[in-house]
Order: sequence, then structure tokens, then C-alpha cells
Amino acid sequence: MSRRDDAIDLDKRVCQWISLDEALYHFATYDGPTQSQQHIKPLHWYIASRLVLEGGFRPEEITPRPPFRMELKKGKHVLIFDPAVATGSERTVLGGLKTKNVDVVVAKDGLGPVFAVSCKGMTGALRNLTNRMEETIGECTNLHITYPALVFGYMFAVRANREEVRVAQVAAAAESGIEVGKALKANDIAVNAGGEPVVALVRFHSALRELSGRQGIRNDVSRYEAVSLLMMETTGEGAGKLTASFPAEESALRFERFFQTLYLRYEERFLLGAPDLKAVTARLKWAPDSPALSVGPTPDFSLRLDADDA
Repeated sequence: MSRRDDAIDLDKRVCQWISLDEALYHFATYDGPTQSQQHIKPLHWYIASRLVLEGGFRPEEITPRPPFRMELKKGKHVLIFDPAVATGSERTVLGGLKTKNVDVVVAKDGLGPVFAVSCKGMTGALRNLTNRMEETIGECTNLHITYPALVFGYMFAVRANREEVRVAQVAAAAESGIEVGKALKANDIAVNAGGEPVVALVRFHSALRELSGRQGIRNDVSRYEAVSLLMMETTGEGAGKLTASFPAEESALRFERFFQTLYLRYEERFLLGAPDLKAVTARLKWAPDSPALSVGPTPDFSLRLDADDA
């Protein structure tokens, strides 16, 4: 499937099954107003769909609901692609200080929210990273006060705005005698002329690292179970691709560690820690011949399949 925006229909305003490439390309190239959250909505949709396909959560438990429904046939969980059931809303969660709309939430009957992911993004203006840090701490603390067992992940996306691109834009504007317009500003730069992340971004990474890694429900409520920092290219054929060098390979904030860490925390709390609730909390495995698995984008993760049917 194409990596371009023709795979995403923002006018529908409901969850769509898209690939990570498509979601990140949209974020990296979106030039509309960010107040509407349209630049990052596709990333919410990708996460919601992934929590079904890889996570094994029931589609109806997830907000926004991804375009899937489940049927039980001969004891097997069959997944069906059905755009008609998709929704685009966020879920309002009761916090210890105030209610909060959370981007992606898995809620179980009788238990409430058990798994959630908050997504934030910044297309420029890195001076606002300090404010984002305060919001990040507050959101996590607020929800963990009411739901200490909640497995909560935080994903932050930022564009790899490069200094050389800004210089070229300013030079081109000067040569043509027109105003710079939407050209990058000095404070938008995330990668300096030497190819290194700017100091503000390095500090932000360090701060986020300290907010990650919550393991037990008695641990610090201001820490997330997992945090991921995504920085993506914005121009050329590499637009939307994650930068290979930042975060560093050994960083706990690397995207490839994010979901597996959250699943592990969920298993520890809601299955190993509460085996009597297994009928409600168990993550499902999908029949390999499920119709939904033969359509849509090629996933960049492993599907949660029933090995007995493989």
C-alpha cells in the first residue's frame, strides 16, 4: 500500500486501518493547523488497530474503535474488517484531579481502563518542550491516581527539521525577493548543521527517560509504563521515516521497545497477578484464516495468531 496520504481520509474522522509508514508520513508532511489534531490522528488509528492485531484486545473494547469486529466460530476468534463499526472519538477517563480525554484506551467491563496510550506531537517551536513536559507529568499522575493498575504509554512525535533545510529555504526566498512565509524558523530546528539533535531535544529525551519504566502499581504514579520518542524526516524520499540515530540504539525510548513493554506490564498485572480474571483480561489470538488478515496494509509487527490453527 502507498505510503502517501491517499491512504488516509481525514474527512471521515473515524479510525482507519493504516500502516505506521502512512501515519508518520502524514505527520511529517502535514501543513494544516495543528489545533485540530489532524496531524496526529492517523497515529492514534495505527495504535488502535495494532492493539487488536498484535495486542489481541477486542475491537469493541478500544476507543477509538478500529474498523474490526470479532466473531466466534467453532471456538476460534475470527477477525473481520468492517469500516462501518469504526469510531473516531476519544475516551473520557476519570482522573484523580480531573477527567481527561485520552487518545487510545482499552477498557474492560467491570475493571475500567486497563491500557492506554497518549500521543503528542510537535512540528516545530521546540521552545515549548518545557510546557509539554509539565503536561506529560500531570496527565500520567492524574490517571494513575484513580487507576494505579492502568498500563499507560506515552508516545511523542517530532519532526527532524534540519538546519540545512532552513538555510536553503531562507536563501531561496531572498533570491526570489519574496517573504520567507512558511519556511522553518531557528526555533523549529531539531537537527543542527552537524547532524546532531539540538540541545533542547536531548534534554527532553533525558527528561522523558526518567518518566518511563513504571513496573508495579505501587511505583511512582508520575511515571509511565513505557515512553517512546519518535523523530522522523520531513523531506525527499525519506519523508516520514524514523531517524536511525536518535534516540540512540540503546535508549529505552526507542519505538521498537514500546509496545512489547506495555504488553509485558499488562500480562504481569492482569493475568499473572489476577488469574481469576483471565476470562475477562486474556488477550485473544486470531484465527489465521480471519478475513481481516487478507486485506489492508502489510503490518510492521507480528500478528497475534492462534498457533493451533496455523
